[in-house]
Amino acid sequence: MSLKIKSKEATAIINSLSGGVVPKIGVQHITVGRDLEVEAFTTALEDVKNGHSIVKFWIGDFGSGKSFMLHLLNTVATKQKFVVANADFTPENRLYSNSGKALALYSAIMNNVAIQTKPEGGALPSLLDKWIEQVVAKTAQLHDIPLTEIRHEAHFDLIQKNIMTTVNEVTDTGGFDFGLVIIKYYEGYIKNDELLRRNALKWLKGEYRTKTEARQDLGIREIINDLNYYDMLKNFCKLFVSMGYSGFMINLDEAINLYKISTSTMREKNYEKILTIFNDCFQGKVSNLFINFAGTKEFLENERRGLFSYNALKTRLKTNKFETAQLRDFTQPVLKLMPLNHNEIFVLLKKLKEIFDFNFQTSIDITDADTQAYMEEMFNKPGADEFLTPREVIRDFLNILSLLRQNPDADKSSMISNIEIKDERPEILTLDSIEEL
Repeated sequence: MSLKIKSKEATAIINSLSGGVVPKIGVQHITVGRDLEVEAFTTALEDVKNGHSIVKFWIGDFGSGKSFMLHLLNTVATKQKFVVANADFTPENRLYSNSGKALALYSAIMNNVAIQTKPEGGALPSLLDKWIEQVVAKTAQLHDIPLTEIRHEAHFDLIQKNIMTTVNEVTDTGGFDFGLVIIKYYEGYIKNDELLRRNALKWLKGEYRTKTEARQDLGIREIINDLNYYDMLKNFCKLFVSMGYSGFMINLDEAINLYKISTSTMREKNYEKILTIFNDCFQGKVSNLFINFAGTKEFLENERRGLFSYNALKTRLKTNKFETAQLRDFTQPVLKLMPLNHNEIFVLLKKLKEIFDFNFQTSIDITDADTQAYMEEMFNKPGADEFLTPREVIRDFLNILSLLRQNPDADKSSMISNIEIKDERPEILTLDSIEEL
Protein backbone atom coordinates (compact mmCIF):
# COMPACT_ATOMS: atom_id res chain seq x y z
CA MET A 1 0.00 0.00 0.00
CA SER A 2 1.35 3.44 -0.91
CA LEU A 3 -0.31 5.20 2.02
CA LYS A 4 1.56 5.08 5.32
CA ILE A 5 -1.35 4.93 7.69
CA LYS A 6 -2.02 3.50 11.15
CA SER A 7 -4.84 1.04 11.69
CA LYS A 8 -6.49 3.41 14.19
CA GLU A 9 -6.45 6.22 11.62
CA ALA A 10 -7.88 4.01 8.88
CA THR A 11 -10.75 2.86 11.10
CA ALA A 12 -11.49 6.44 12.18
CA ILE A 13 -11.55 7.64 8.56
CA ILE A 14 -13.89 4.91 7.31
CA ASN A 15 -16.26 5.00 10.29
CA SER A 16 -16.51 8.79 10.42
CA LEU A 17 -16.91 9.42 6.69
CA SER A 18 -19.46 6.60 6.41
CA GLY A 19 -21.47 8.47 9.03
CA GLY A 20 -21.14 11.78 7.21
CA VAL A 21 -18.77 13.40 9.71
CA VAL A 22 -15.09 14.33 9.65
CA PRO A 23 -12.63 11.99 11.43
CA LYS A 24 -10.70 13.48 14.33
CA ILE A 25 -7.48 11.78 13.24
CA GLY A 26 -5.90 10.78 9.95
CA VAL A 27 -7.31 13.56 7.76
CA GLN A 28 -3.86 14.19 6.27
CA HIS A 29 -4.20 10.88 4.43
CA ILE A 30 -7.29 12.01 2.51
CA THR A 31 -6.34 15.60 1.75
CA VAL A 32 -6.58 16.68 -1.87
CA GLY A 33 -6.81 20.07 -3.53
CA ARG A 34 -5.92 22.17 -0.47
CA ASP A 35 -2.16 22.60 -0.90
CA LEU A 36 -2.27 26.38 -1.28
CA GLU A 37 -4.51 26.84 1.76
CA VAL A 38 -2.25 24.63 3.88
CA GLU A 39 0.87 26.44 2.67
CA ALA A 40 -0.63 29.83 3.60
CA PHE A 41 -1.78 28.46 6.95
CA THR A 42 1.70 27.12 7.72
CA THR A 43 3.14 30.56 7.03
CA ALA A 44 0.56 32.10 9.37
CA LEU A 45 1.52 29.59 12.07
CA GLU A 46 5.09 30.88 11.88
CA ASP A 47 3.81 34.40 12.57
CA VAL A 48 1.87 33.17 15.59
CA LYS A 49 4.92 31.28 16.85
CA ASN A 50 6.76 34.60 16.76
CA GLY A 51 4.22 36.25 19.06
CA HIS A 52 1.55 37.52 16.67
CA SER A 53 -2.11 36.49 16.83
CA ILE A 54 -4.42 35.76 13.93
CA VAL A 55 -8.12 35.22 13.19
CA LYS A 56 -9.25 33.37 10.06
CA PHE A 57 -12.74 32.79 8.67
CA TRP A 58 -13.11 29.64 6.54
CA ILE A 59 -16.17 30.14 4.36
CA GLY A 60 -17.84 27.57 2.15
CA ASP A 61 -21.16 26.02 1.20
CA PHE A 62 -22.72 23.21 3.20
CA GLY A 63 -20.64 20.05 2.72
CA SER A 64 -17.79 21.90 1.00
CA GLY A 65 -15.14 20.75 3.48
CA LYS A 66 -15.01 23.44 6.17
CA SER A 67 -14.98 20.97 9.06
CA PHE A 68 -12.49 18.81 7.21
CA MET A 69 -10.25 21.84 6.76
CA LEU A 70 -10.31 22.63 10.49
CA HIS A 71 -9.32 19.06 11.35
CA LEU A 72 -6.51 19.25 8.80
CA LEU A 73 -5.33 22.51 10.38
CA ASN A 74 -5.22 20.68 13.72
CA THR A 75 -2.88 18.07 12.29
CA VAL A 76 -0.59 20.71 10.81
CA ALA A 77 -0.61 22.84 13.98
CA THR A 78 0.08 20.04 16.46
CA LYS A 79 3.11 19.02 14.38
CA GLN A 80 4.30 22.61 14.84
CA LYS A 81 3.91 22.11 18.62
CA PHE A 82 0.68 24.07 19.04
CA VAL A 83 -1.98 23.25 21.60
CA VAL A 84 -5.27 23.03 19.68
CA ALA A 85 -8.95 22.82 20.58
CA ASN A 86 -12.19 22.43 18.65
CA ALA A 87 -15.75 23.38 19.52
CA ASP A 88 -19.00 23.78 17.59
CA PHE A 89 -21.42 26.62 17.91
CA THR A 90 -24.86 25.25 18.76
CA PRO A 91 -28.10 26.79 20.06
CA GLU A 92 -26.58 26.22 23.52
CA ASN A 93 -22.97 27.28 22.74
CA ARG A 94 -22.16 30.83 21.71
CA LEU A 95 -19.63 33.61 22.24
CA TYR A 96 -21.84 35.98 24.20
CA SER A 97 -24.56 35.06 26.65
CA ASN A 98 -26.04 35.95 30.01
CA SER A 99 -27.47 32.48 30.62
CA GLY A 100 -24.44 30.19 30.61
CA LYS A 101 -24.23 29.56 26.85
CA ALA A 102 -20.86 31.29 26.46
CA LEU A 103 -19.52 29.31 29.41
CA ALA A 104 -20.78 26.14 27.69
CA LEU A 105 -18.68 27.04 24.65
CA TYR A 106 -15.65 27.59 26.88
CA SER A 107 -16.17 24.19 28.54
CA ALA A 108 -16.43 22.52 25.13
CA ILE A 109 -13.14 24.15 24.10
CA MET A 110 -11.31 23.04 27.25
CA ASN A 111 -12.68 19.49 27.04
CA ASN A 112 -11.32 19.21 23.50
CA VAL A 113 -7.81 20.53 24.13
CA ALA A 114 -5.39 18.38 22.10
CA ILE A 115 -1.66 18.03 21.53
CA GLN A 116 0.29 15.83 19.13
CA THR A 117 0.47 12.93 21.58
CA LYS A 118 -3.25 13.24 22.40
CA PRO A 119 -4.81 14.33 19.08
CA GLU A 120 -8.34 13.27 20.00
CA GLY A 121 -8.66 15.76 22.86
CA GLY A 122 -8.75 15.52 26.65
CA ALA A 123 -5.16 16.72 26.95
CA LEU A 124 -5.67 19.42 29.61
CA PRO A 125 -4.74 17.19 32.60
CA SER A 126 -1.58 16.05 30.80
CA LEU A 127 -0.61 19.65 30.10
CA LEU A 128 -1.19 20.70 33.71
CA ASP A 129 0.83 17.74 34.98
CA LYS A 130 3.66 18.62 32.62
CA TRP A 131 3.62 22.27 33.69
CA ILE A 132 3.63 21.37 37.37
CA GLU A 133 6.60 19.06 36.83
CA GLN A 134 8.41 21.97 35.19
CA VAL A 135 7.67 24.21 38.19
CA VAL A 136 8.77 21.49 40.61
CA ALA A 137 12.04 20.97 38.72
CA LYS A 138 12.65 24.73 38.56
CA THR A 139 12.00 25.06 42.31
CA ALA A 140 14.42 22.23 43.09
CA GLN A 141 17.11 23.84 40.95
CA LEU A 142 16.51 27.31 42.38
CA HIS A 143 16.82 26.15 45.99
CA ASP A 144 19.41 23.41 45.38
CA ILE A 145 17.08 20.68 46.60
CA PRO A 146 17.40 17.17 45.12
CA LEU A 147 14.53 16.13 42.84
CA THR A 148 14.04 13.08 45.03
CA GLU A 149 13.21 15.35 47.99
CA ILE A 150 11.46 18.36 46.44
CA ARG A 151 8.02 16.74 46.63
CA HIS A 152 8.28 16.30 50.37
CA GLU A 153 5.61 18.19 52.30
CA ALA A 154 8.29 20.37 53.92
CA HIS A 155 8.91 22.04 50.56
CA PHE A 156 5.25 22.50 49.66
CA ASP A 157 5.30 26.24 50.47
CA LEU A 158 8.25 26.79 48.11
CA ILE A 159 6.43 25.12 45.26
CA GLN A 160 3.22 27.02 46.03
CA LYS A 161 5.14 30.28 45.89
CA ASN A 162 6.72 29.39 42.55
CA ILE A 163 3.37 28.33 41.11
CA MET A 164 1.83 31.68 42.03
CA THR A 165 4.88 33.58 40.75
CA THR A 166 4.75 31.76 37.42
CA VAL A 167 0.96 32.13 37.12
CA ASN A 168 1.20 35.86 37.84
CA GLU A 169 3.75 36.18 35.04
CA VAL A 170 1.50 34.56 32.46
CA THR A 171 -1.98 35.76 33.46
CA ASP A 172 -3.89 38.99 33.33
CA THR A 173 -7.51 39.15 34.51
CA GLY A 174 -8.41 36.49 37.07
CA GLY A 175 -4.83 35.37 37.56
CA PHE A 176 -5.03 35.13 41.35
CA ASP A 177 -7.94 32.69 41.40
CA PHE A 178 -6.43 30.85 38.45
CA GLY A 179 -3.23 30.41 40.47
CA LEU A 180 -5.05 29.27 43.61
CA VAL A 181 -6.89 26.60 41.64
CA ILE A 182 -3.68 25.33 40.06
CA ILE A 183 -2.17 25.11 43.57
CA LYS A 184 -5.19 23.00 44.56
CA TYR A 185 -4.57 20.87 41.48
CA TYR A 186 -0.92 20.48 42.52
CA GLU A 187 -1.93 19.56 46.05
CA GLY A 188 -4.19 16.83 44.70
CA TYR A 189 -1.46 15.77 42.27
CA ILE A 190 1.26 15.48 44.92
CA LYS A 191 -0.93 13.90 47.63
CA ASN A 192 -2.76 11.53 45.27
CA ASP A 193 -6.03 13.21 46.25
CA GLU A 194 -7.96 12.43 43.08
CA LEU A 195 -11.13 14.26 44.23
CA LEU A 196 -9.26 17.53 44.86
CA ARG A 197 -7.43 17.21 41.54
CA ARG A 198 -10.71 16.52 39.74
CA ASN A 199 -12.46 19.49 41.40
CA ALA A 200 -9.61 21.81 40.42
CA LEU A 201 -9.83 20.54 36.86
CA LYS A 202 -13.60 21.06 36.97
CA TRP A 203 -13.04 24.72 37.91
CA LEU A 204 -10.45 25.25 35.18
CA LYS A 205 -12.82 23.76 32.57
CA GLY A 206 -15.64 26.10 33.61
CA GLU A 207 -17.90 23.36 34.94
CA TYR A 208 -18.85 25.04 38.22
CA ARG A 209 -22.16 26.86 37.87
CA THR A 210 -22.29 28.51 41.32
CA LYS A 211 -19.72 30.25 43.49
CA THR A 212 -21.11 28.44 46.52
CA GLU A 213 -20.25 25.04 45.08
CA ALA A 214 -16.72 26.16 44.14
CA ARG A 215 -16.17 27.60 47.61
CA GLN A 216 -17.31 24.38 49.28
CA ASP A 217 -15.08 22.18 47.12
CA LEU A 218 -12.01 24.37 46.70
CA GLY A 219 -12.29 27.40 48.97
CA ILE A 220 -12.29 29.61 45.85
CA ARG A 221 -14.75 32.51 45.83
CA GLU A 222 -14.89 33.12 42.07
CA ILE A 223 -15.72 30.94 39.07
CA ILE A 224 -15.31 31.14 35.32
CA ASN A 225 -18.48 32.55 33.75
CA ASP A 226 -20.01 34.08 30.61
CA LEU A 227 -18.18 37.35 31.21
CA ASN A 228 -14.62 36.23 32.01
CA TYR A 229 -14.15 33.01 29.98
CA TYR A 230 -12.30 34.80 27.17
CA ASP A 231 -9.76 36.12 29.68
CA MET A 232 -9.22 32.55 30.86
CA LEU A 233 -8.58 31.38 27.30
CA LYS A 234 -5.92 34.07 26.99
CA ASN A 235 -4.45 32.98 30.34
CA PHE A 236 -4.23 29.39 29.13
CA CYS A 237 -2.61 30.57 25.91
CA LYS A 238 0.16 32.28 27.89
CA LEU A 239 0.50 29.26 30.16
CA PHE A 240 0.93 26.89 27.20
CA VAL A 241 3.57 29.16 25.67
CA SER A 242 5.42 29.36 28.99
CA MET A 243 5.60 25.54 28.89
CA GLY A 244 7.37 25.63 25.54
CA TYR A 245 4.43 25.27 23.14
CA SER A 246 4.24 27.47 20.06
CA GLY A 247 0.78 28.84 20.83
CA PHE A 248 -2.90 28.03 21.28
CA MET A 249 -5.16 27.45 18.27
CA ILE A 250 -8.94 27.36 18.73
CA ASN A 251 -11.26 26.17 15.95
CA LEU A 252 -14.92 27.21 16.14
CA ASP A 253 -17.15 25.39 13.65
CA GLU A 254 -20.83 25.66 12.68
CA ALA A 255 -20.83 29.47 12.94
CA ILE A 256 -24.14 29.42 11.08
CA ASN A 257 -25.67 28.91 14.53
CA LEU A 258 -24.77 32.51 15.37
CA TYR A 259 -26.58 33.58 12.21
CA LYS A 260 -29.59 31.58 13.45
CA ILE A 261 -29.90 33.53 16.72
CA SER A 262 -33.41 34.93 16.43
CA THR A 263 -33.10 38.18 18.37
CA SER A 264 -31.04 40.84 16.62
CA THR A 265 -29.69 42.28 19.90
CA MET A 266 -28.26 38.95 21.04
CA ARG A 267 -26.90 38.24 17.57
CA GLU A 268 -25.13 41.61 17.53
CA LYS A 269 -23.64 40.95 20.97
CA ASN A 270 -22.10 37.75 19.60
CA TYR A 271 -20.75 39.60 16.57
CA GLU A 272 -19.40 42.26 18.90
CA LYS A 273 -17.47 39.51 20.70
CA ILE A 274 -16.02 38.39 17.36
CA LEU A 275 -14.97 42.00 16.75
CA THR A 276 -13.28 42.14 20.16
CA ILE A 277 -11.33 38.94 19.43
CA PHE A 278 -10.43 40.18 15.95
CA ASN A 279 -9.17 43.53 17.26
CA ASP A 280 -7.23 41.92 20.12
CA CYS A 281 -5.43 39.60 17.71
CA PHE A 282 -4.62 42.08 14.97
CA GLN A 283 -3.80 44.99 17.28
CA GLY A 284 -1.28 42.95 19.25
CA LYS A 285 -3.24 42.89 22.52
CA VAL A 286 -2.78 39.13 22.76
CA SER A 287 0.10 36.91 21.67
CA ASN A 288 0.42 33.39 20.23
CA LEU A 289 -3.33 32.92 19.72
CA PHE A 290 -4.83 31.59 16.47
CA ILE A 291 -8.63 31.45 16.17
CA ASN A 292 -10.45 29.93 13.20
CA PHE A 293 -14.16 30.35 12.48
CA ALA A 294 -15.92 28.14 9.93
CA GLY A 295 -19.24 29.14 8.41
CA THR A 296 -21.28 29.50 5.25
CA LYS A 297 -21.37 32.40 2.83
CA GLU A 298 -24.70 33.43 4.37
CA PHE A 299 -23.11 33.64 7.82
CA LEU A 300 -20.49 36.00 6.43
CA GLU A 301 -22.19 38.11 3.79
CA ASN A 302 -25.89 38.31 4.61
CA GLU A 303 -26.43 41.99 5.44
CA ARG A 304 -29.44 41.42 7.66
CA ARG A 305 -28.31 38.48 9.81
CA GLY A 306 -24.69 37.71 8.92
CA LEU A 307 -21.39 39.27 9.96
CA PHE A 308 -21.87 41.92 7.29
CA SER A 309 -24.91 43.18 9.24
CA TYR A 310 -22.37 44.46 11.77
CA ASN A 311 -20.64 47.29 9.96
CA ALA A 312 -17.38 47.19 11.94
CA LEU A 313 -16.93 43.55 10.90
CA LYS A 314 -18.05 44.16 7.33
CA THR A 315 -15.28 46.70 6.79
CA ARG A 316 -12.68 44.31 8.22
CA LEU A 317 -13.82 41.17 6.40
CA LYS A 318 -14.41 42.43 2.88
CA THR A 319 -12.70 40.19 0.35
CA ASN A 320 -9.76 41.56 -1.60
CA LYS A 321 -11.52 43.30 -4.50
CA PHE A 322 -8.87 42.12 -6.97
CA GLU A 323 -9.21 38.44 -6.07
CA THR A 324 -10.58 36.05 -8.69
CA ALA A 325 -11.06 32.27 -8.90
CA GLN A 326 -7.58 32.10 -10.47
CA LEU A 327 -5.87 34.82 -8.41
CA ARG A 328 -6.29 33.95 -4.73
CA ASP A 329 -5.18 35.96 -1.72
CA PHE A 330 -4.59 33.53 1.15
CA THR A 331 -3.25 36.15 3.55
CA GLN A 332 -6.58 37.90 4.14
CA PRO A 333 -8.77 37.05 7.17
CA VAL A 334 -11.49 35.46 5.01
CA LEU A 335 -10.61 32.35 3.02
CA LYS A 336 -13.31 31.02 0.74
CA LEU A 337 -13.06 27.30 0.12
CA MET A 338 -13.50 26.46 -3.54
CA PRO A 339 -15.26 23.14 -4.25
CA LEU A 340 -13.06 20.22 -5.24
CA ASN A 341 -12.97 19.64 -9.00
CA HIS A 342 -13.77 16.24 -10.52
CA ASN A 343 -10.13 15.22 -10.84
CA GLU A 344 -9.52 15.96 -7.15
CA ILE A 345 -12.61 14.00 -6.13
CA PHE A 346 -11.41 11.05 -8.27
CA VAL A 347 -8.05 11.09 -6.46
CA LEU A 348 -9.86 11.27 -3.12
CA LEU A 349 -12.07 8.28 -3.91
CA LYS A 350 -9.00 6.26 -4.97
CA LYS A 351 -7.37 7.06 -1.63
CA LEU A 352 -10.51 6.03 0.23
CA LYS A 353 -10.60 2.73 -1.66
CA GLU A 354 -7.01 2.04 -0.54
CA ILE A 355 -7.80 2.93 3.06
CA PHE A 356 -10.98 0.85 3.02
CA ASP A 357 -9.09 -2.19 1.73
CA PHE A 358 -6.36 -1.69 4.34
CA ASN A 359 -8.87 -1.29 7.16
CA PHE A 360 -10.76 -4.48 6.34
CA GLN A 361 -7.76 -6.43 5.00
CA THR A 362 -9.55 -7.00 1.72
CA SER A 363 -9.44 -5.98 -1.95
CA ILE A 364 -12.79 -4.75 -3.22
CA ASP A 365 -13.34 -5.23 -6.94
CA ILE A 366 -13.68 -1.54 -7.83
CA THR A 367 -11.43 -0.39 -10.68
CA ASP A 368 -10.55 3.15 -11.75
CA ALA A 369 -13.08 2.72 -14.56
CA ASP A 370 -15.76 1.79 -11.99
CA THR A 371 -14.88 4.87 -9.93
CA GLN A 372 -15.17 7.07 -13.03
CA ALA A 373 -18.52 5.47 -13.87
CA TYR A 374 -19.69 6.15 -10.31
CA MET A 375 -18.70 9.80 -10.55
CA GLU A 376 -20.37 10.24 -13.94
CA GLU A 377 -23.56 8.73 -12.55
CA MET A 378 -23.48 11.03 -9.52
CA PHE A 379 -22.62 14.27 -11.26
CA ASN A 380 -24.97 13.75 -14.20
CA LYS A 381 -28.05 13.27 -12.02
CA PRO A 382 -30.69 16.03 -12.17
CA GLY A 383 -29.97 18.62 -9.47
CA ALA A 384 -26.36 17.51 -8.93
CA ASP A 385 -24.92 20.89 -9.90
CA GLU A 386 -27.20 22.60 -7.40
CA PHE A 387 -26.88 20.55 -4.26
CA LEU A 388 -24.57 17.52 -4.59
CA THR A 389 -21.79 17.81 -1.99
CA PRO A 390 -18.47 15.95 -1.55
CA ARG A 391 -19.91 14.57 1.69
CA GLU A 392 -22.65 12.70 -0.15
CA VAL A 393 -20.31 11.52 -2.92
CA ILE A 394 -17.90 10.09 -0.32
CA ARG A 395 -20.57 8.50 1.85
CA ASP A 396 -22.33 6.77 -1.06
CA PHE A 397 -19.01 5.51 -2.41
CA LEU A 398 -18.11 4.00 0.97
CA ASN A 399 -21.60 2.49 1.22
CA ILE A 400 -21.04 0.69 -2.09
CA LEU A 401 -17.65 -0.56 -0.91
CA SER A 402 -19.25 -1.80 2.30
CA LEU A 403 -21.96 -3.72 0.44
CA LEU A 404 -19.43 -5.28 -1.93
CA ARG A 405 -17.22 -6.35 0.96
CA GLN A 406 -20.12 -8.19 2.58
CA ASN A 407 -21.69 -9.34 -0.69
CA PRO A 408 -18.82 -10.04 -3.13
CA ASP A 409 -21.17 -11.40 -5.80
CA ALA A 410 -23.39 -8.31 -5.86
CA ASP A 411 -23.78 -6.43 -9.14
CA LYS A 412 -21.71 -3.25 -8.70
CA SER A 413 -22.92 -1.81 -12.02
CA SER A 414 -26.50 -2.06 -10.82
CA MET A 415 -25.61 -0.34 -7.53
CA ILE A 416 -23.94 2.51 -9.37
CA SER A 417 -26.77 2.98 -11.88
CA ASN A 418 -29.40 3.01 -9.11
CA ILE A 419 -27.80 5.85 -7.16
CA GLU A 420 -30.18 8.59 -6.08
CA ILE A 421 -29.18 11.97 -4.72
CA LYS A 422 -31.17 14.33 -2.57
CA ASP A 423 -30.87 17.85 -1.24
CA GLU A 424 -29.17 17.54 2.16
CA ARG A 425 -28.72 21.24 2.73
CA PRO A 426 -30.18 22.46 6.03
CA GLU A 427 -33.20 24.73 6.15
CA ILE A 428 -30.94 27.58 7.19
CA LEU A 429 -30.68 28.58 3.54
CA THR A 430 -34.24 29.89 3.70
CA LEU A 431 -33.86 31.64 7.06
CA ASP A 432 -34.26 35.09 5.55
CA SER A 433 -37.95 34.35 5.16
CA ILE A 434 -38.29 33.97 8.93
CA GLU A 435 -39.43 37.09 10.74
CA GLU A 436 -37.30 38.53 13.52
CA LEU A 437 -38.58 37.57 16.95
